[in-house]
Amino acid sequence: MNKQMSTEIPRGTATGFVKYFKYDVVSGLLVFLIALPLCLAISISSGYPPIAGIFTAIIGSILTTFISNSELTIKGPAAGLIVIAFGCIQDFGGPGNIDAYRAAIAVGVAAAVLQILFGLVRAGILGEFFPSSAVHGMLAAIGVIILIKQIPFSLGVINQETGRAPSAEPFEMIKEIPHYIMEANPTIAAIGITSILIMFLWPLAGKRLNFLKNIPSPLVVLLVTVPMGMAFDLLHEHSYTLRNHQYQLGEQYLVQMPDRMFGMFDEITFPDFNALLQVKAWWWVGMFFVIGSLESLLSSKAIDLLDPWKRKTNMNRDMFAVGVGNLACSLVGGLPMISEIVRSKANIDNGARTRFADMWHGIFLLICVALIPTILHQIPLAALAGMLFYTGFRLAHPTEFVNVYRIGKEQFAIFVVTLVMVLATDLLIGVAAGIILKMVFHVANGVPIKSLFMPYIEVQEIDDDTSLILARESAVFSNWIPFKRQIEDIGLIQRRNLIIDVSETNLVDHSVMEKLEEMERDFELEGLKFEVRGLESLQPLAANTHSARKRGLATMRRLTVIGDAEIEKWLQQQFVERGATGYTSLPCSGAGRQELESDSTQSNSKVRIEVVMPHHTCEDILSFLRQEVMPSHRVTVTIETVDVIRRDHFYPLTKFVEAEHK
Repeated sequence: MNKQMSTEIPRGTATGFVKYFKYDVVSGLLVFLIALPLCLAISISSGYPPIAGIFTAIIGSILTTFISNSELTIKGPAAGLIVIAFGCIQDFGGPGNIDAYRAAIAVGVAAAVLQILFGLVRAGILGEFFPSSAVHGMLAAIGVIILIKQIPFSLGVINQETGRAPSAEPFEMIKEIPHYIMEANPTIAAIGITSILIMFLWPLAGKRLNFLKNIPSPLVVLLVTVPMGMAFDLLHEHSYTLRNHQYQLGEQYLVQMPDRMFGMFDEITFPDFNALLQVKAWWWVGMFFVIGSLESLLSSKAIDLLDPWKRKTNMNRDMFAVGVGNLACSLVGGLPMISEIVRSKANIDNGARTRFADMWHGIFLLICVALIPTILHQIPLAALAGMLFYTGFRLAHPTEFVNVYRIGKEQFAIFVVTLVMVLATDLLIGVAAGIILKMVFHVANGVPIKSLFMPYIEVQEIDDDTSLILARESAVFSNWIPFKRQIEDIGLIQRRNLIIDVSETNLVDHSVMEKLEEMERDFELEGLKFEVRGLESLQPLAANTHSARKRGLATMRRLTVIGDAEIEKWLQQQFVERGATGYTSLPCSGAGRQELESDSTQSNSKVRIEVVMPHHTCEDILSFLRQEVMPSHRVTVTIETVDVIRRDHFYPLTKFVEAEHK
């Protein structure tokens, strides 16, 4: 594989279809094994019929293969849109209501048209506007909501008449968790808990036994829970008694699928466009359009970074493809579709070469659902709930909180506010709250209001093939789009090397720090040079390479050591070896406590050494003084906190580079 990667770049052309057939068809098959249960689970949790998610994956994957140039993304329904889809269904009458379903897919059609227009006017770059902390907060909130909503399903707490699990606002459902546990159906809960344990433990087993890595955990869940459902005879209505309590079992705990071969085509449902005459419909159109488009763009960008051949997706073309796919899916009753990150990552891990792997995964879904729907009917709902429970946990994983906190306390505040506001209100309001809070932080950190949305930049030509862009005022998420266009126009379009100087800015925020790193990779792929200067003159708000940088003073430690003149050279040498970039040494004289207590009137020859250094260097030198100097020499040591203008002046060059990449 490495040899092939070094000599050619696979492309999804007619030639590539034949040349990389064996790689793409194998990956498509493996992705299909993951996608099948997840499509069913996402569809059911969204309040749509189970077959709706299958329609989306089949139509979306086959159709977009021939429109988008994204080589490794898998298109299909995604957990990130469950909250919006369910909310839309609920607003129009609730799950199980055919009129609500037809209204929801009409909303999907309208959102798809907006996505198509979005791609045609080349507005894909608008995905760059949203600050990453707010986006991560939104995704974490979606994860929490998904996780909470799967608890009743996984415990078998459903309405026996409708077959639906209870649903309410997230905070209300959290309060009801003890009640769900008390009302759990032990047999169904056994299936649900088994599914959750497999989803969490199987990846850990794969780390110990490599051969298990190639078996996807959703497939293992099905291999275990389908036989469990058959053993509990869920295909037939019956009851059992446990601890004087009678519990019902039956098909309501299984996935509802067509009862005959090719019966899936009987499930095609057409939109009710009269629903779009209602004002509330356009709120949901906006939700599907904004959040769906944002998630799709972010997923495509993430997969580009993972692509072994570093191929770049045309975001406008990909958004157009997603819009066309969503239009086709919604017209026959499908769920909304995006570029899905988990299945795309699996596609890469399975060795896919071109976009035809996405097509093959859709074809395998079509064959399976068309030919063996009665077998799929035996999948327990609790098993699918267990899969989504794990998906929700991954979106809101505790490490997400830790990672954001390490980038900066202000980023953590934005993350948490977005998360809480999404849980308390809805996605758009939550993201808007995060964006507003970030702007407030920017103004508090010295960003002039006039530069929040417009970058103040000056372009200079350094030589025949290199230009310099001098940024003033600020470089922040809200003025990044025009800034990026200028970078791309001068660098990638005019084919010039580029230097970005940010030394005159008041603030370079976390989002722009990440995006500058992405631009450096883009230039490198084009064989051009991209350099960012001036960061050393700004102070990081946290010890992370992507943390925001602010104009201001940097906090350092000033260490003062007074000791005998005879150890002066030795101390100086040791301080430098431990990271000091300089020192001030002055001769002095004086008497210490012991001399004064002995009534000595003679002052001794001393030396006073001062060193200004970062905190970690100070700790190293203090350790040296305690262990190697103070046991055998009389020294006086004091430490003060001081502010300096240029932090880089107090780092050795190699140490400074290491500090920047912590």
